[in-house]
Amino acid sequence: MPHILLVEDEPAIADTLLYALGTDCFEVTHALTGADAIAAFKEISFDFVILDIGLPDMTGLDVCRRLRKVTHVPILFLTARSGEVDRILGLELGGDDYVTKPFSPREVVARVRAILRRSPELRDEESPSESVNELGLASSFFHHDDSSMRVHCHGIALDLTAHEYKLLLVLIKQPGRVFTREQLLDKAWADPGAVTDRTVDAHIKSIRAKLREVRLGAEDCIQTRRGLGYLFDIG
Repeated sequence: MPHILLVEDEPAIADTLLYALGTDCFEVTHALTGADAIAAFKEISFDFVILDIGLPDMTGLDVCRRLRKVTHVPILFLTARSGEVDRILGLELGGDDYVTKPFSPREVVARVRAILRRSPELRDEESPSESVNELGLASSFFHHDDSSMRVHCHGIALDLTAHEYKLLLVLIKQPGRVFTREQLLDKAWADPGAVTDRTVDAHIKSIRAKLREVRLGAEDCIQTRRGLGYLFDIG
């Protein structure tokens, strides 16, 4: 049973979501504030976070930033204004989706299920005995830690957002294969139709910058095939 952390301070909204998620066989822990959410995350292993933007002690964006330092768990934002979408889905945050108030509780449940269906996909494809290194990569160069959902480059854990992590994992698990932008969107986004090809380009650019910070030239392992897409190649 997936365990969801619901961070929402409005009782009416929280009660509605608690009921809808509970009847759909989710286990839910409710936090009223950002501080409560961060504290709960230290004590409990959650599979999903539903996070309101307007919390009384800090913004949901601040909570997201804090969580993304320690986890890649999917995050669905609840927002009162659609104009916040650009900020919510910014590269630095790593949110997976958003719902604008007022919303249908069943819509939220449907989005949660859609994201969960995709989120474990990359992890389940890799058996416990199989690692990225066994796919031909040098252990001193790239390593994927499945349990912590971290990718290491030259022994250093990369500080990736959820989408960056998913994109990079798709590429490094099949070195030499060219993935089109459409294929990458389908594998790394819960709702590929909500984003564009340029979104992939922006995330790849960010991943390359983070690789470059670890070691100059490491970014070259993600190669562009003009008019086709991207591939991972360590040469």
